[in-house]
Amino acid sequence: MARDFYESLGVSRSADQSEIQRAYRRLARQLHPDVNKDPSAEERFKDLSEAYDVLSDPELRKRYDAFGEDFRRVPPDVDPDAWRQARTYAGAGAASSPSKASTPPTAPDRFAASSPARSRRA
Repeated sequence: MARDFYESLGVSRSADQSEIQRAYRRLARQLHPDVNKDPSAEERFKDLSEAYDVLSDPELRKRYDAFGEDFRRVPPDVDPDAWRQARTYAGAGAASSPSKASTPPTAPDRFAASSPARSRRA
């Protein structure tokens, strides 16, 4: 998905079904490969059709609004707030620098940590 579906159709997120349909029909007439011979028009038409398919279906639109571009990968029973929170924490962890705690211990470190006798000898 190259762009936001609402942006592809040129409508606001609060657009109702009739606005979405009008925008799709207007743009489809301009970008349809039988009418517009520009090579990029065909790809834009495909993006437009995908956006309309999602936003014209109330259930898919609800999932798209909740999960964004990941809406097809998220299982149906996932809570949108929990998903958003998990993504936020995952993004924060990925941006930070790796720490010693995030790397698995080497074999000697693992044995030293679990054996009091070895830690006294060292």
